[in-house]
Amino acid sequence: MIYLADTANIEEIKDLFNYYPMEGVTTNPTILFKENKKLSVIIPEIQACIGDKMLHLQVISEKAEDILLEAKRYRDFFDLNNNFFVKIPVTREGYKAISMVKDAGMNVTATAIFTQQQALIAANAGADFVAPYVNRLDNISSHGIDVVSDIVKTFKLFNMSAKVLAASFKNVDQIYRVSMVGCHAVTASHDVLTTLMHHPMTDSGVMAFERDGSHLYDVTAQ
Repeated sequence: MIYLADTANIEEIKDLFNYYPMEGVTTNPTILFKENKKLSVIIPEIQACIGDKMLHLQVISEKAEDILLEAKRYRDFFDLNNNFFVKIPVTREGYKAISMVKDAGMNVTATAIFTQQQALIAANAGADFVAPYVNRLDNISSHGIDVVSDIVKTFKLFNMSAKVLAASFKNVDQIYRVSMVGCHAVTASHDVLTTLMHHPMTDSGVMAFERDGSHLYDVTAQ
């Protein structure tokens, strides 16, 4: 399973990519709104942080033809290549746009997915990733982990190449549980990711090593 950062905060991205094996960044209009920066400013800043890692950039157009034009505009303006994934919500027009964007030679992440059938249809339309929202399902007394599990099983059953990029996490346990059902990728906030990779017992163990061995490690640089 691979990890992506669900943030557009430059300091958070720098921190995550400096210390952890991150594979990309995902954005959406709400995430960008929090940073209050124009797209023309923040995307180059993100690119400078992540290099050739994946950038998932969501469109805001509603009609399929406009979605295609918007995706092409971002590809050309930011000089994006194979690491660019066009995030398209699975609306009626979105399903149509997925095929059109794929035919134009771009990668697609189908987003705002809440059911196994939405994911399957998006995959049939050509999506490379499908992004089910785990915590949002949990918040309405549904079962986000089960939806992810059903999507993974469906893709295996029909030998589909699309991957599951689970999103919308509020805690480490949710990420643990989607990993145990075979989810291919997750995208999460800086706080959740850093909590995921830390444990207080690791810290106490390292402190004990330093205490016990500091007077024994006598080999120094010449």
